[in-house]
Amino acid sequence: MTTRAYRASLLHSIANPDDVGIEASCEYVEDGLLVVTDGRIEAMGNSNTLLLVLPKGTEIVECPNCLITPGFVDTHIHYPQTGIIASYGEQLLDWLNNYTFPAEGAFAEKDTAAEVADLFLKELLRNGTTTALVFGTVHKQSVEAFFEAAQALNLRMIAGKVLMDRNAPEYLVDTPESGYADSKALIERWHGKGRLHYAITPRFAPTSSPEQLSLAGKLLAEYPDVYMHTHLSENLKEIEWVKSLFPERSGYLDVYDHYKLLGPRSVFAHGVHLCDGECARLGETGSAVAFCPTSNLFLGSGLMNLPRLEQHKVNVGLGTDVGGGTSFSLLQTAQEAYKVMQLQGKNLHPFKAFYLATLGGARALRLDDRIGSFTQGNDADFIILDYHATPLLSYRLKQAKNIEERLFALMMLGDDRTVKETYSMGVKVHQR
Repeated sequence: MTTRAYRASLLHSIANPDDVGIEASCEYVEDGLLVVTDGRIEAMGNSNTLLLVLPKGTEIVECPNCLITPGFVDTHIHYPQTGIIASYGEQLLDWLNNYTFPAEGAFAEKDTAAEVADLFLKELLRNGTTTALVFGTVHKQSVEAFFEAAQALNLRMIAGKVLMDRNAPEYLVDTPESGYADSKALIERWHGKGRLHYAITPRFAPTSSPEQLSLAGKLLAEYPDVYMHTHLSENLKEIEWVKSLFPERSGYLDVYDHYKLLGPRSVFAHGVHLCDGECARLGETGSAVAFCPTSNLFLGSGLMNLPRLEQHKVNVGLGTDVGGGTSFSLLQTAQEAYKVMQLQGKNLHPFKAFYLATLGGARALRLDDRIGSFTQGNDADFIILDYHATPLLSYRLKQAKNIEERLFALMMLGDDRTVKETYSMGVKVHQR
């Protein structure tokens, strides 16, 4: 048995601030000790107390001027789009045709997929993200390459092969039958292997035929513990397109509902233009939404109404949505979420933003019994944030009076430079 203790300031969310109030939503220890035994959280608390009861010979890692938090959870991202991040000048549907589809065509080659998967995971870890819900491409080998890379680092990752049998270039379409067979084979091989999970992944309603959506629902019924991951109500032209393709359905969400794709492990990216009835249906079915503010702003999609979703008890996490999103950093993503709320006359408290990036994301993925907080027995996925990462951040934090102000400054000024170290199951997987 191996035990190691990390000494720094500690912060983790223990509840949604909307449920218990701001003050009761987080646990903060100014001079804390995080005790890790064999890759799991053994204890967290005041260092003076825990130092007295540590096993003799325990290694203590001193982290001065640092804040230790759970690893970030990204609830929506596309690893094949790493190479098109920061591409100029399009909204959603043109973005897909002009940038996304050509980039994804290269993933027919597994060597290309493996190279990008390695770069992508390193970028996640540099930014403190230890769990993500990830789109592959239509190619089965894109998911094989991703899972192989994630398994080598013992990361908790969720991914799936895109299902797309129409309204896309010929070199990127599958068929209802091949999509079903490939997904089934990937589930059998990878779901539950180590810390990996599978997500049934129709790109979005316009690129899947009714036959394909029906088979996706069949898969979900056959494997109820896998995830379902797709896009929903991101862009107004997209919504009109869905109406024209599925005139018999009452709305965009109803398409997915009809094909039995809603449920506790279903995660819908964006949800920018949802009505109250759709929010209520998401809440009733236990479905989750990924809030992707950098992407929604960059592609001009609109402003997601977070309070409306949460009024209907919908679990929400943050998503970077790279490559439509403009940063792998969930600190930067939280910054943009704050601005999206401001534009709607609302505030986003730093504790609430932190909740969305950690425990809230874990709840959206139904993994809060394993990650997202420092609860005893959880996986020891954590990050060490450096208060002196940049001269400006260091100077600003000297003016901060409490952890709320420090956390807000980290949100506004932090990025990958702020992440000093990243740990997965207690093993260091990134060092700045």
